[in-house]
Amino acid sequence: MNTKKEQTVLYRKYRPQNFKEVLGQDPIIKTLGGAINLGNISHAYLFSGTRGTGKTSIARIFASEIGCSGNDMYEIDAASNRGIDDIRELRDSVNILPFESPYKVYIIDEVHMLTKEAFNALLKTLEEPPSHVIFILATTEIEKLPSTIVSRCQSFSFKKPAQNILKELVLDIAKKEKFKLESASADLIAVLGDGSFRDTLGILQKVISSSEDSKISIDEVEMVTGAPKGGLVNDFISSIDILEADNGLVAINKAVGNNVDMKIFAKLILHKLRAVLLLRFAKDMHKIIQSEFSENDFKFIQGLAEKTDSKISSNTIKEMLETYEQIGKSYLPQLPLELVLIKLVAGSE
Repeated sequence: MNTKKEQTVLYRKYRPQNFKEVLGQDPIIKTLGGAINLGNISHAYLFSGTRGTGKTSIARIFASEIGCSGNDMYEIDAASNRGIDDIRELRDSVNILPFESPYKVYIIDEVHMLTKEAFNALLKTLEEPPSHVIFILATTEIEKLPSTIVSRCQSFSFKKPAQNILKELVLDIAKKEKFKLESASADLIAVLGDGSFRDTLGILQKVISSSEDSKISIDEVEMVTGAPKGGLVNDFISSIDILEADNGLVAINKAVGNNVDMKIFAKLILHKLRAVLLLRFAKDMHKIIQSEFSENDFKFIQGLAEKTDSKISSNTIKEMLETYEQIGKSYLPQLPLELVLIKLVAGSE
C-alpha cells in the first residue's frame, strides 16, 4: 500500500486557486469577475448551495482577486462561533482598518447556525458597514436565514456540478497522482460523490489509499465504497420491467452477502431509472446520458427506454425515492428494497 498517497488530502491539494481553475460554476464566476473588472464591489455577498460545491473556495479566490491579503481575510465558522458575543466582537473588529489591503474580508461559513440574537447584531453591521469591509456569508440552508439578512446581500446560488465534470476531475487528479483509473471507475466515483467536489475527491482519496498498485479497477472501487456490481443493479431493474421478482430478490441478497451498502444500491438503481426516462422523453440528452455509463450499461438502459411495453415509469422512480429514505430506518437495510420490488411487480400485474 502506498503510504505517501494515503497522506495526501486531495481536496485541499487541488483546491482551485483562481477563477480559471473553478469548475461547474461558470455564471457565478462570470458575474464576480465582471464586478471586479468594473470596480463594482458589493459590501455583502451570500453564497448558498449544497456542501462541497465550492462556496468557500470561491469566497477565498474573490477576496484574493480584490487585493485582500491573508492578514486581512478572516474565516469564521458560525457553527462554533454562533452567539451574540462572537458577533459583537466581530462588530468591534470591523472598524479597525486593514493591515495592508484595500479591504478586510469576513467569510462566515454555515451562517445559518447563528442564534437569533447574533443575527440581529450582524444585521446592524450589514446595514451600515465601513467602506473597507466586505462580508461573504456561506450557507447550505438558506431557508434558515432571516429575510432581513438575505435582502442585504448579493446572493449567488451554487449548483451541483454535472456528473461529467466530476468524472473528468477524478480522471485528471488520478492521473496527476500517477494512478490509472478505468472510465467506469470514474463514473461510479462521480455518481457516489452526489454533486460534491469534496465528497467526490474524498471517495477518490479512499480508493487511492486502498490501492495496492497504480491501476484502479471498477472492482476495487466497488469494494472500497460498498457499491454493488453493475449486473446486480440491472437484475433488480429487469425484474421490475418483466414483472418477475425472482432475479431481483436474488440480486438484493447477493448484494447483502457482498457487504454492499443498501443506500448506495438504491442510489445506483435510481441513477439508471432516471436515465431510462430521460432517454425515453428527452432525445436530445442521448449524448449526455451515454457519457455517464459504460457501453454495456448504456445498451441496457437504451433498450429499456426504447421498449414500447416497458414497465419502468415515473411511478417506479417515485416508489424508489420513498424506499431510499426508508433504508436507513429499517433494522434490515435490504427489506425496503425487497418490499418495493414485490410491490412494483405485483402492482403492475
